[in-house]
Amino acid sequence: MGSRILRALAVAAGAFAFAAGAAAAEAWPARPVRIVVAFQAGQGTDVATRYIASQLSAALGQNFVVDNRPGAEGTLGTSIAAKSAPDGYTLLMGTAGTHAMNPALHDNPGFDPDTSFDAIALTCLIPMAISAHPSANVSKLSELVAAARARPDKIDVALPSVTSRLVVELLRKQEVPLFGVTYKGSATASADVLGGQVPVLVDTVGATRAHVGKLKVLAVTSARESALMPGVPSVAEQGLPKFEVVAWNVLMAPRGTPPEIIERLALETRKILAQPETTRRLRDLGFDAAPAMSPAEVAAFVKSEQQKFGSLIRGAGMKSN
Repeated sequence: MGSRILRALAVAAGAFAFAAGAAAAEAWPARPVRIVVAFQAGQGTDVATRYIASQLSAALGQNFVVDNRPGAEGTLGTSIAAKSAPDGYTLLMGTAGTHAMNPALHDNPGFDPDTSFDAIALTCLIPMAISAHPSANVSKLSELVAAARARPDKIDVALPSVTSRLVVELLRKQEVPLFGVTYKGSATASADVLGGQVPVLVDTVGATRAHVGKLKVLAVTSARESALMPGVPSVAEQGLPKFEVVAWNVLMAPRGTPPEIIERLALETRKILAQPETTRRLRDLGFDAAPAMSPAEVAAFVKSEQQKFGSLIRGAGMKSN
């Protein structure tokens, strides 16, 4: 008799716990949700995240607010998000830099890219562009390739980001020996190229579009021509096969966040990205809206990008500036 009562009580307790958990999940979000952006306000990832946050606020009836935590090439904000409670009230807008590049650039980035986060949704794709000052006397990529091969390491390239550095390293692997000059950001890099001090620039399409007419855009680094810069062929389309370097943003949550919250966020984010207005707004910023993926597919994508970029970084002996 006693054992039957104990079993009944155990079943009742389990049912109560399940009901309580379900009720808590249904109530989410009951208060504002913060999305950590590990970069300065006004930077491209920040602006795109603010738009997505506004759409999530409308869809879920609760404020989604951006919390900028810049520093240490994105490792500071990312580690803060990783240590946050996995309750659905702290998210991270991870990037190719924070999750595919920094683990290879930093001995201890402050988080584990494989175990610290659960992927939710791929939001943006960010191709790069290769452009040249008129004084460089090149009007297409093949001419820059020929000039670099004729004068190895004599043609300087302004590089405002880790992604820019990877573009040049990948070019060097295809026997295009350009010499990279690193900068703190796009403003100073583009200023020196516009002023003629450095002949070539590798930067995001979004940043480069502001200088069309002053600089000659030679190629984009997506696999094919990008709708963000129509009429400009890709590197791969101009004779350097399988060349592709595209940055990206991924919405993430600290590992252990309830799966029903992950799925709800993934569903709502996919709906937002499918809207024509979202595509237009992101393209205005220089981003492509990402294709629809499940959280598992996003996690596999991030892992493959980490392996690709990590191998390139380690092979080139690159380290954090």
